[in-house]
Amino acid sequence: MSAIRSFVRREPVLIIAALAALLTCFFVLPDSRYLSYLDLRTLSLLYCLMTVVNGLRQAGLFSHLAHSLCVTAANLRTIALLLVGLCFFTSMLITNDVALLTFVPFAVVVMGLAHHQKELIHVVVLQTVAANLGSMLTPVGNPQNLYLYSFYDMGFGEFLRVTAPVWGLSLVLLFLLCLLFKAEHLDVFLGEAPGMERGPILLHSALFMLCLLVVLRVIPWYVMLLLIVAVLLIFDRKLLLKADFMLLLTFVAFFVFSGNLARIESVSSAIRRLMEGREYLASLLTSQVISNVPAALLLSGFTSKSHALLLGVNVGGLGTPIASLASLISLKLYSHSEHASPGRFLAEFLAVNVALILLLSLVAVWELSG
Repeated sequence: MSAIRSFVRREPVLIIAALAALLTCFFVLPDSRYLSYLDLRTLSLLYCLMTVVNGLRQAGLFSHLAHSLCVTAANLRTIALLLVGLCFFTSMLITNDVALLTFVPFAVVVMGLAHHQKELIHVVVLQTVAANLGSMLTPVGNPQNLYLYSFYDMGFGEFLRVTAPVWGLSLVLLFLLCLLFKAEHLDVFLGEAPGMERGPILLHSALFMLCLLVVLRVIPWYVMLLLIVAVLLIFDRKLLLKADFMLLLTFVAFFVFSGNLARIESVSSAIRRLMEGREYLASLLTSQVISNVPAALLLSGFTSKSHALLLGVNVGGLGTPIASLASLISLKLYSHSEHASPGRFLAEFLAVNVALILLLSLVAVWELSG
């Protein structure tokens, strides 16, 4: 029983998605159409990206990058700009959760060595916001982008035209928030730079480029999957089992749930009526309750307004800590730091997130109405 309780605490979204999918199976009995629910391209891309980025992280690329940048910082403001900027810009390629898993622990170490633990809350809150907003720019920045990009068959240029204005404003606002840190001199020694394994970095960089070719629709997804699995079976087979399989199962459960809902005419019609003309607001608010990845999976089957849904679930990653599951990573990592104050963290987190939702929504709504 303790193992079951532990699993439920770790994977509440998967449990809810699986139960929801199971419930709909009583209304739409399993048949051959169930197979058509699964977006194999998205699932394969997500698996390969997680695996390859794990390889780059394991090889020390990101920790070496963080150390190399921060070791030259002369004051608190510069350190904050670098730590927040790392999350913002790297999340575009390595996803928001990996950015936070990599750079929040580094921030905890740096701020501790600099004897600025009080400012750690401000830094981690902004890192979390930065990862969630920076990742919106590209299809590979987060799981919901990857899914919506594939589901609506968007072009890469079209995708960037939708996300770039809000992303650009996000960058400006985060820069201004970082300027609130004092330009106080720091005397901190970070030690020698962490080592890098150049061979694995070259290998996984090449595999990452293979994933990007699928994103750009240059090669088919199954070619990428076969090549990456074959290469890793030879060079690093353990890495094949280090992807987040619970996230993949969550996707499968939501595919079944939303696919079945779309076949229940009364439910489908009701959801479409509720969303019509309110796609952005509906996706933003739904994200606050069930997080933005499930919101994208659930609502995509009931609207053709891809741009509104894309912006809604990305801006909707701000707000409550569960709006983006990556935010829970930051909260957990911060809570384990010395002198942590989770209550203060949550208060500041909510204040910053709500303010940014209001400002970014002005640009998003203006863009959608243009």
